[in-house]
Amino acid sequence: MIDKQRIKDATLNMFKINMGLKTKEKALVVTDLLAYEEWIRKKSEKISEAIHRSLLSKAISEIAFECFPECTVNFYAYPSVGQDGKYPGKEVEERMGEADVVIAITTYSLSHTQARAHASNRGARIASMPQAIPEMFYSGGALYANYRKMKKEGEKIANLLTSVGKAMIKTKVGTELTFSLKDRKGRYDSGLFLNEGEWGNLPAGEAYIAPIEGTADGRLVVERGWYPDLVEDIVLHFKEGSVFKIDGGANVREELENLLFSKKDEEPCVSRRNLAELGIGTNPYAKRIDNPLEAEKIKGTIHIGIGDNSHIGGDVSTDLHIDFVLSHPTLQLDNYTVIEDGEFLI
Repeated sequence: MIDKQRIKDATLNMFKINMGLKTKEKALVVTDLLAYEEWIRKKSEKISEAIHRSLLSKAISEIAFECFPECTVNFYAYPSVGQDGKYPGKEVEERMGEADVVIAITTYSLSHTQARAHASNRGARIASMPQAIPEMFYSGGALYANYRKMKKEGEKIANLLTSVGKAMIKTKVGTELTFSLKDRKGRYDSGLFLNEGEWGNLPAGEAYIAPIEGTADGRLVVERGWYPDLVEDIVLHFKEGSVFKIDGGANVREELENLLFSKKDEEPCVSRRNLAELGIGTNPYAKRIDNPLEAEKIKGTIHIGIGDNSHIGGDVSTDLHIDFVLSHPTLQLDNYTVIEDGEFLI
């Protein structure tokens, strides 16, 4: 069961501070329910997590309904699409577009979907919260950060990303990756979605940018424990902007290879392999390394996204976006060290 009293304060702050919910506005809390095939395929632990997440979304909608009687608060559950970034259907898109504020507490991310983009274009303010867990709402959790203070710090980093031409990432476990950022715009996910069409993650706290397609070369080493179910380090090899080989990773490697490669090497597999995003975590309250939504916000981490980047200023539109988080990274921008072993130098 979800302890509604324990998550109530953060829920109210989310609607008031992060989303700026106003009198007579329409709020929608949306979640996805695992499909029959996933009940067959997934382990019981993963099914339990997904069910718990949907219960969390329901509890949040009930708190909002009780505490904001001057607003219209709706709850909507739709069948899972089984993959981050995959279009969830017209009904989901239309319901999101009809709302002023959308809280998406889902197992599979809506962030990089046309449904989210179209709802944003219609003016909805959207918090995308894939893989959210109740602990994020507890006292001291990642939602308790000072988002106004973080915005000032994060925008400084985003502006720096805009101003440089080249990035290089290294870690002690073997990551060595370079790519171009020339003429791309850095952005900051502040967690404050107060104007029409603004959207991002909650918990928030990351500066991000879409690298130039075709420029990434090197290897990305993700340590065990820093990606769901990863019990062995995994290495993604990049050449000319795309993943071309995966080593290690045990069962996670097999899942990724099924998503990224096919015998015919046809679309959408080719575009799914695109190095799509460089992200930099800035949230000092984020702690959980096994939860991608929170891990990529941990202050001093870096994450690399693959797949779609069309919604963050890039040129690749596809049905997948996956993030991989690096601990204790070193980041150089135009040969200037910005982060060293996970510590900011700016």
